[in-house]
Amino acid sequence: MAPHGASAVPRFASVPNFAPDELAKVPLVAELLKRCVFPAEQSGSSRQLNCAVSGGPDSTALLILAVATGAQVTALHVDHGLREGSQEEAQIVAALAEGVGAQFVSLTAVIHQGADLEARARTARHEVLPADALFGHTADDQAETLLIRLMRGTGPAGLAGMSLQQHPLLGLRRADTELLCAQLGFVPFLDPSNNDPRFVRNRVRHEVVPLLNQVSARDVTPLLCRLAELCADQADLIAALAEAEDPTDAKGLSGLPPALAAQVVRMWWVRTTGIVYPPDAAAIERILSVASGQSVSCQVGSGWSVTRTAGRLSLQQSAWSGTATVQEHE
Repeated sequence: MAPHGASAVPRFASVPNFAPDELAKVPLVAELLKRCVFPAEQSGSSRQLNCAVSGGPDSTALLILAVATGAQVTALHVDHGLREGSQEEAQIVAALAEGVGAQFVSLTAVIHQGADLEARARTARHEVLPADALFGHTADDQAETLLIRLMRGTGPAGLAGMSLQQHPLLGLRRADTELLCAQLGFVPFLDPSNNDPRFVRNRVRHEVVPLLNQVSARDVTPLLCRLAELCADQADLIAALAEAEDPTDAKGLSGLPPALAAQVVRMWWVRTTGIVYPPDAAAIERILSVASGQSVSCQVGSGWSVTRTAGRLSLQQSAWSGTATVQEHE
């Protein structure tokens, strides 16, 4: 498949050609695949995998390994339009997809105004990608995510980190993806923003993690990933228990253990609003105060509010502004 808008690969990328069955026979590919968890094949249909590919080493490795599973793979590139020449990155991914026998789709994300550019870019990216898109995050990304969430005050559910469902490379290290690209002759695109100290993740990656390694005299990434696994197991258990509860029953909700009640609210929020990220701890506390009768309504955030009427809670879109408005019980 020819790169969109250009007849040649940009000069800073090298893309060799491999047939899918050739990739599966490469010893390093076979070794790394044993540590990956790609979605299982569904009976009666050919397996389709959608991979978000930026052209960097991690997402390039994701695409290579996905193709090596024998699935029909599509490389999805999202252009955020954040820097001049970003369209050339799509050309890299198009050529990469062609080089490994995958399909290619180019997507454009619209970044809305506001604070926290990283968060806004992530939200815009998820808005245009399909729900089953796979991402090339590794164990190193998982460790960084836990540290970032910890600094933001997350609870046990947040410490579960990223799930294997959409992140099949969590069993690999960043060094593995770089080695795979180098061994197969792929020269990936290196995003200059990955070294920009304005972004929290970059400082965690280049400063915090190395310091923790130095202080502890060991590699802390496996420890943090193990913590994520333990928290994920606990979160899965609480989620299973929460499925049996009615989130609109104010009396029943207020009588649950706090951890279980909070999960019931989070799941209710995601199902009702369609917003992937659940409310923060302060918003959960406000909702539970409505359930217990301390207040009759509150704003949750993102234009939604919770009200209690005749012992039932309702989650509805609200025109209120601010993040902590609560109407006290008279």
